Amino acid sequence: MRVRKAVFPVGGLGTRFLPATKALPKEMLPIVDKPLIQYAVEEAAAAGVEEFIFVTGRGKAAIEDHFDHSYELEDLLSSRDKRSELDALRAAIPDAGQVAYTRQQEPLGLGHAVWCARNLVGDEPFAVLLADDLILADTPCLKQMVDAATETKGNVVAVMDVSREHTARYGILDVGRDDGHLAEVRGLVEKPDPAVAPSTLSVIGRYILMPEVFDHLGKMEPGAGGEIQLTDAMAKMIGTQPFHGLRFEGERFDCGDKLGFLQATVAFGLARDDLREGLGDFLLSITKDLQK
Repeated sequence: MRVRKAVFPVGGLGTRFLPATKALPKEMLPIVDKPLIQYAVEEAAAAGVEEFIFVTGRGKAAIEDHFDHSYELEDLLSSRDKRSELDALRAAIPDAGQVAYTRQQEPLGLGHAVWCARNLVGDEPFAVLLADDLILADTPCLKQMVDAATETKGNVVAVMDVSREHTARYGILDVGRDDGHLAEVRGLVEKPDPAVAPSTLSVIGRYILMPEVFDHLGKMEPGAGGEIQLTDAMAKMIGTQPFHGLRFEGERFDCGDKLGFLQATVAFGLARDDLREGLGDFLLSITKDLQK
């Protein structure tokens, strides 16, 4: 299975990070020295994605500028012989024609945002990546999912176990056959009460979906919170197409949450050869201070 296109829903307001996100899209918040959205785009590219579709909203022009050339800055870096910085800048920019933008005019939910990309996706399998979910992995999470989709020839979502009291925050799987790596999806429930959740296996922000999901999203049926839920549309494809949850290898950070964002910054900093020693020494020193 080839997954050539990826959708990035980036229309959210990022209210949990105000005032930082008053004028800056939350997807542009940096983890070390790259914005969240760049990590997501790089993950998609590493999985073979060739077309990057951004579903934006008002105030998101900084994302478009980030994935475009800044000739003045590039000329300045070149004149000062800052080669490594110039290379890093250019490496973030997809080739001409690989990027497309469409707007979600109303905040009607994740399912609605994905539906807005229907004409750009067309009639082929596609990926959805939520930049808030940042995953540190040796093999990019989406690459793992493409491999799983090639094996199962159907829909695949990235999943992880959460504590039962947190099931009301996620889409939760009703699980069929489960080999500890791939779990057959027998049903999906959006944000169930812990008392009635069918499992603790939750969907996180990575999806590989068949184009038939647009038929269900197009019915505009409101779900949890009165929004058009992607989970509800996916649930309607169960039984008509193969559907699995993949327990990916790697560590996921919820960067839509302040604590998760800080944890990701530390983890990605420690993964860098140029930062590991200094950051590690600092963390050891403050740990000793906290233990006093």
